[in-house]
Amino acid sequence: MKIGFVSLGCPKNQLDTEVMLYEILQAGYEITPEDIEADVIIVNTCAFIESAKKEAIDNILDVAWLKKHRKLKAIIVTGCLAERYGEEIFKELPEVDAVLGVGSIHNIVEAIEAVTVKKKKGSKTKYFSHEDKDTVRLGGDRVLTTPDYAAYIKIAEGCDNRCAYCAIPSIRGKFRSRPMEELIAEAKDMEALGVKELTVVAQDITRYGIDLYGKYSLAELLHRIAEETAIPWIRLLYCYPDKITDELIAEMRDNPRILKYIDLPLQHISDRMLTAMNRHGDGKTIREVLAKLRREIPDIVIRTTFIVGFPGENEADFEELCEFVKEQKFDHAGVFTYSREEDTPAHDFPNQIDEQVKQDRMDILMRMQMEINEELNKEKLGKTVDVLCEDYDAVAEIHYGRSTADAPEIDGKVYFRSEERIAPGSLVKVKVRDVVDYDLYGNIVTRTK
Repeated sequence: MKIGFVSLGCPKNQLDTEVMLYEILQAGYEITPEDIEADVIIVNTCAFIESAKKEAIDNILDVAWLKKHRKLKAIIVTGCLAERYGEEIFKELPEVDAVLGVGSIHNIVEAIEAVTVKKKKGSKTKYFSHEDKDTVRLGGDRVLTTPDYAAYIKIAEGCDNRCAYCAIPSIRGKFRSRPMEELIAEAKDMEALGVKELTVVAQDITRYGIDLYGKYSLAELLHRIAEETAIPWIRLLYCYPDKITDELIAEMRDNPRILKYIDLPLQHISDRMLTAMNRHGDGKTIREVLAKLRREIPDIVIRTTFIVGFPGENEADFEELCEFVKEQKFDHAGVFTYSREEDTPAHDFPNQIDEQVKQDRMDILMRMQMEINEELNKEKLGKTVDVLCEDYDAVAEIHYGRSTADAPEIDGKVYFRSEERIAPGSLVKVKVRDVVDYDLYGNIVTRTK
């Protein structure tokens, strides 16, 4: 029997997909990348904001077409949409045969059997599993869905920050760190597979260890991964400004294999908005952390995100945010309009903002950030950057990859020419000769590894 997968959302969700893939293969099923060949398709969904929910539903409906027109026998929905809406999915999407909440990913083989083998015996009962998300076994063997040279490692699950706009704590449960020894063993496995870039993820990686060891332990974890493996690039995603310790800054500064890159979601700078959002730390704290990071690590690359149109955000709040972005000149920034989500405190806040006003504010901030990116990229002209080669475009006759300043899937690319073909996963040095939007163009200077 052939099983197909549609994996949506963030890298953390992608890691759940990889665990399910492993368990499915261990059970003797075949994985197919071609949806028209699949007997069962699993849609691992995101449901963080309205656009993510719409994408998930659209994908389910697209897959449902295969039930009528191809050999598809069953659709299984997993992930955040399944956790958030449970059995309601059966009512709204009758094409779905099984629903597994985020605490039930290890029941995936049982679900496949329930919607195929048992159905052959005449059963019409849909399969539903909603195990406790706060006790589900974390980690586990997995099948990498990333290129051979790159992988994610999820060091914790859930979130305790309780931001007023965010449904993640109710979807993913309380914050739980994975034991350090387990993570180091997994990093060694990734090294053995040839991984050159290991990206550390969780809802909040800076909280790592507080529940297991009684202290923030990210710096120690990073030090040990670097000490016990030879993975050349270790990248950090999803840190919180109020938990950036001196030890973490020192590890990033002094350890040459910890990339000088940090993803630091700030969401706003107005104290009024930060308080309403229930963010930990005020505008002064944010500015102090940014100043310390840049002082201690002068070449650090900072990525952030902002939310505009949060209930009650007035023109003064938005103008303060615009001035802050101009002042800080972030290397990368994403801007989102506030999404009104049920089961979050902000859903019932007064002074909800008009959708057009939200969109206008997002457009203004994104145009501003694009100009900043163009300015920062032009400063790289004539300089040499370290690049992880991803592939070769035979049509354009050019290689492409990412610099240390660019995270997978979300930041820019570096395109470069070389007289010899460079294998994906190779680390090279490229001299920048041109800039187009968010991307750099150059020529290879030397191949390092």
